[in-house]
Amino acid sequence: MHPTLTNRQQSAAKFFLLALLVIALDQLSKWAVHTYMQPGMAGEIPLIGHWAKLHYTLNPGMAFGAELPSPYGKLVLSGFRLLAVFGLSYYIIRLCRQRAAAGYIACMALILGGAVGNLIDSIFYGVIYDNAPFGSPSRWFYGQVIDMLYVDIYEGFLPQSWPLLGGKYVSLWPIFNIADSAIFIGVAIILLNQSRFFKQEEPVATEPLVAPDSENLA
Repeated sequence: MHPTLTNRQQSAAKFFLLALLVIALDQLSKWAVHTYMQPGMAGEIPLIGHWAKLHYTLNPGMAFGAELPSPYGKLVLSGFRLLAVFGLSYYIIRLCRQRAAAGYIACMALILGGAVGNLIDSIFYGVIYDNAPFGSPSRWFYGQVIDMLYVDIYEGFLPQSWPLLGGKYVSLWPIFNIADSAIFIGVAIILLNQSRFFKQEEPVATEPLVAPDSENLA
């Protein structure tokens, strides 16, 4: 077997193991929350006072609770997530073959692990935990994502004098999970290290070719 190819395969396996670790931690945390916590405020567990806490809630759609139109919006979203997982997997393999920056590939592995973690919820949790929304065409692919990490930066009513948002009750931080955290961390590190990850190689300077001196050859 070609030694270079073997090294590349091992390199890719290392990053897929990182993605697998994210998936395992994400799914274990969701199982523990579903098994041992009550949904909503009744089951909240403070971690750092009232600023950071565990709060069991279900997310039927995307980030920040956004949803596509029913009844097939959830199915479209699950299908898109599935395609994204295959695309990210292929991209990581390609990056390894191109010997891209290890930090950048690791970030893509974090994003892949997070995407798979939430995809598992969408595909299977409607069957495993019976949490598909009422009226869903099927329990498969209609599972709701389990969120539990809540950082309360600000929660309350905004001043009436504020334009547009005045007097409204807001929570300035969404409830998320380990899969969401992995995706956020991966994207944030990429944005903060673009110059390092996408460094362009400087052209190598070459000595100009000089014609031999005819007098020296005489």
